[in-house]
Amino acid sequence: MKSQPWIAGWLYDVTLILSPGFLVSAALLCFPGYFREHELTPLTWAVLIVGFDVSHVYSTLYRTYFDPVEFRARRTLYLLVPLFGWLVFAGLYSLGAMVFWRVLAYLAAFHFVRQQYGFMMIYRRNEQTYPTLDKAAIYAATVYPLIWWHTHDRAFSWFIEGDFLHLPFPWIANAAMAVYALILAAYGAKEIMLCRQTGRLNLPRNLILLGTALSWWSSIILLNSDLGFTAANVISHAVPYMALIWLFGRNQSRSTGAAPIIGFIPARWMFSVALVPLFLGLPVLLAYLEEGLWDGFIWTEHATVFGLFQALQPISDSDILVLLVPLLALPQITHYLLDAVIWRMNLPGTPWKRIIFQIPAT
Repeated sequence: MKSQPWIAGWLYDVTLILSPGFLVSAALLCFPGYFREHELTPLTWAVLIVGFDVSHVYSTLYRTYFDPVEFRARRTLYLLVPLFGWLVFAGLYSLGAMVFWRVLAYLAAFHFVRQQYGFMMIYRRNEQTYPTLDKAAIYAATVYPLIWWHTHDRAFSWFIEGDFLHLPFPWIANAAMAVYALILAAYGAKEIMLCRQTGRLNLPRNLILLGTALSWWSSIILLNSDLGFTAANVISHAVPYMALIWLFGRNQSRSTGAAPIIGFIPARWMFSVALVPLFLGLPVLLAYLEEGLWDGFIWTEHATVFGLFQALQPISDSDILVLLVPLLALPQITHYLLDAVIWRMNLPGTPWKRIIFQIPAT
């Protein structure tokens, strides 16, 4: 187990990064009737959307804006990305609400796909052989279910009904299935060959691929359930992401001169095991406040969850909405855009690889 390319060790990786995809898949496969027959209740919606999905967005703050050293090092990036995102998406909303939601949905889907790709690349970081096939396999495991979704009616959406285009051509999914099967067969043959040649199997790389393939297939293709899709989508995405954020902060806090979080909370406190509730609670609080504003100003759907925000008046003026809706979505937009940069393996001038893998500074 020690020779495997774990990120933090087998127990941490298996528990928080690799197991979520398998656990949600097991729930969907063992209890399909439950997920088909039950809808999202206000409580399950709050747990999944506020507790997992939106809160993981805010956990990015620990890696960026809450870290004074990191913020100073890339001040221009961190100031311009939200401004650019707000202006661009306000422009999209001015073309129509569905234009806004559709672009945001595809950006979100791309972000979810790229996270799985990122973990795949981390787990093959010490390997030089067959990089293209590994990349093709993780993309196939995520993109094929999305293609299938586009060509079949589903009882769920990414954000709002109709945000994904519908293509009434099932043959597209059939053709994609053939490519998908071919890629996975080639990947499997490659793994067998390498195992025979080297006597070694890259366990975490194969587990991230298998868990991704299972969760995306079971939640999008197997079940036609809003509850099932939402649970699988947000849990298997949010838990590994927040685990990586906490690990980065924990490792960084152990270095000499680690900057305080938000300028005054000692990093060694925030990223200690004892204060994990605080680490999780702050993003959840921010997520609750954001979703409360959404519900008070826009959706008015979850009064039982956001009772404190019911005094707000719903906004219907299109001139206000064109600015307000992108502003409320700005945390997600910023998260999607920044995440395409801050975790890049070859990004010059970043210490994240050294910190995550605890490589001594040279």
